[in-house]
Amino acid sequence: METKTKYPRTYHFKFSPGAKNNDRINDDYSNLLGKNILITEKMDGSNTSFSNEAVFGRSHVEPTKNSWDVKMWELHYRIKSDIEDDMFIFGENMYGIHSIEYSELTSYFYIFGIRYKDTWLSWDDVEEYSYLLDIPTVPVLFKGIINTSKDLEKLVIDLASQPSALGGLREGVVVRLRDSFQDENFSNSLLKYVRKDHVSTDIHWSKNYKKAILKY
Repeated sequence: METKTKYPRTYHFKFSPGAKNNDRINDDYSNLLGKNILITEKMDGSNTSFSNEAVFGRSHVEPTKNSWDVKMWELHYRIKSDIEDDMFIFGENMYGIHSIEYSELTSYFYIFGIRYKDTWLSWDDVEEYSYLLDIPTVPVLFKGIINTSKDLEKLVIDLASQPSALGGLREGVVVRLRDSFQDENFSNSLLKYVRKDHVSTDIHWSKNYKKAILKY
């Protein structure tokens, strides 16, 4: 499996207080203005993807074999025949708790994007797949058009400061074009904002992780 299939690195807004020295920043987000956009909650989970062949973590060098991915493989068995060739379904694996313990989870996996070949599907298409596969998307906080950078910044900061739609703190938000876009335009079509002092546990959380509890 070629490594280029993995999820691209997401750039921070220039006003994102959670950006670190090694994070990438996009100073120009004009591509998000005057167009239909949506803002979703950035969840504190593990970046995971499904092809019709296997389940992958952030790295696509080989299929994931981590213990916290057991529920992902169970889900993959159910949906793999519905995933087209050259398609990857990306989302958050919430089985292992990272920094935030959510109290209102209804699924161990939440979809945040689908790529088919070199195209990121429109959010309307993502929602259709979500419905057909019976897998939720990450919480949608806003859909609409914002015309000025000042208004966008205000809305992003306001939404990021609110509690999570799934109980607990909100790590941040992600802003993307509602329409489809090409992989080469990813850094100008999707940006994130992470709140200040969010504890990144990508390296250490897995040592003695706690399993999340679903609310049925």
